[in-house]
Amino acid sequence: MSAHTAQATGGAHPFGTRTTPTMVGCMIAAFLAILDTQVVATALPRIVGDLHGIDLFAWVTIAYVIASSVTTPIYGKLGDLFGRKVTFLSAMTLFMAGSALSGASGSMEQLIAFRVVQGMGAGGVFVSVLSIIGELFTPREGAKYYGLFGMIFAGASLAGPAVGGILTDVLSWHWIFLVNLPLGAVAFLLLAKYLHLPRQIRTSRLDYAGILTLSGAIVSLTLLTSWAGAQYAWTSPRIIGLGVTAVLCLALFIAAESRAVEPIVPLRLFKDSTFTLSLTGTIICGVVFVGSVNFLALYVQVVTGASPTTSGFVLLPMMLGLVLSSVGSSKSIRKTGKYKIFPVLSMALGIVGALLLSTMDASTPRAVSVLYMVVFGFASGMSAQVFTQAAQNTAPPEGLGAVSGVATFGRSFGTSLFASIFYGRLTDEITAHVPAGALRGVDHNSLSSQSVLDSLAAPVRHAVEQAYAAALTPVFVIAVPILAVGLLVTLCMKNLKLRSQHHGDAGREPASTTGPAPAGASPEAA
Repeated sequence: MSAHTAQATGGAHPFGTRTTPTMVGCMIAAFLAILDTQVVATALPRIVGDLHGIDLFAWVTIAYVIASSVTTPIYGKLGDLFGRKVTFLSAMTLFMAGSALSGASGSMEQLIAFRVVQGMGAGGVFVSVLSIIGELFTPREGAKYYGLFGMIFAGASLAGPAVGGILTDVLSWHWIFLVNLPLGAVAFLLLAKYLHLPRQIRTSRLDYAGILTLSGAIVSLTLLTSWAGAQYAWTSPRIIGLGVTAVLCLALFIAAESRAVEPIVPLRLFKDSTFTLSLTGTIICGVVFVGSVNFLALYVQVVTGASPTTSGFVLLPMMLGLVLSSVGSSKSIRKTGKYKIFPVLSMALGIVGALLLSTMDASTPRAVSVLYMVVFGFASGMSAQVFTQAAQNTAPPEGLGAVSGVATFGRSFGTSLFASIFYGRLTDEITAHVPAGALRGVDHNSLSSQSVLDSLAAPVRHAVEQAYAAALTPVFVIAVPILAVGLLVTLCMKNLKLRSQHHGDAGREPASTTGPAPAGASPEAA
């Protein structure tokens, strides 16, 4: 049996990998990484209300984003150097440890610190799953699993708001983190037992200069987008200093990568226009589609007065739109090998969805807001994994981890950018809408708590709802020009066909499923 036949039937890979249990473990891990974002988004208003920290609201997510963003390209390269298995298992261990610690948090400061640990693991889980698929299967074969990945993404997105709401209302918000532990253990054990991939035996050097300079650039840029316009003016010395630091670190990173023996992000990848445009598209999708989820949950709970459980079900139709478009696009890509049309449609429909969302206020009927969210979700699903597929399609085998890492890392800045826009407006909107003295004695940091909102007089509560709605409007307004840039980017992409063979497979028979490993390679050790 050929390698390709074994893969297609779910049998054993030439190096001993059992593809079916391995993919089950990968999909469980991906489900948890995606579910975590969704359940936290739904529970955040309750969390900051209970822990009295609306001013630290964004940091629960930003800390996670910084940690996952810094580690994602690093994990990608570590997988290239030392093997996908050990990288995945290490990341999964960190993710579960961070989940346990976050679930035990007793203050906002503790939760933020433990979210850093969780984010450091999540960055590796996501990129490892994509890299494992990229190494086990050709891009054309992999379309099946990217389609499954899209279904998992949609399933986690569908389940996340409802699960987060139910756990928060029935048990407590602590359980939105603790739920990761049993399923994470299953994913860990499946890949520990069944994943075996070839690993080149070679002397390797970690690119410490690249790691330090890239981390400096990511942290500076994330803090800049989080603080500018909210805590500090755009022209303040601190914001200018962060901008200068980000540019300087990026310049030093480029210099370091040009000299590194084993660069974290090989600069030659950017010579490929497909990779460069795919990375740009990934960043735009992350900024708009991923970054907006937290604020839609905030709108549903604070502005419309829904409980966490109810808000989860209100968000379900949007996620259903994501399911349908993600699954449909994946099936078409697998059948035809062509992918360009879907990100183009995603950006165009996203513009329509963002414009509709920007019109929502405290008086918008819930059915109308749900319809707008469905449009937005449908747009998101059509580009969920297409950019990663496109980048991996042209990447050399030794660059799969770096490609997956950079593509995944590109999703990470939307939340901090939108949080800066929202909090830059919220205080002014509360001052403008709420009568002077009406909130005397009320902790402004707890205004997102349902119990605090219920304690307010009806006119005051309505004024608070109007203030939140007005502060949320710019979040969706700014998404429109960003998506317009994304539309231009996707129109410039080449309409390539996904490969049906691994690099170097053309003109020769695939390796036997029982044959020895090629010289210079060894199966990954457990």
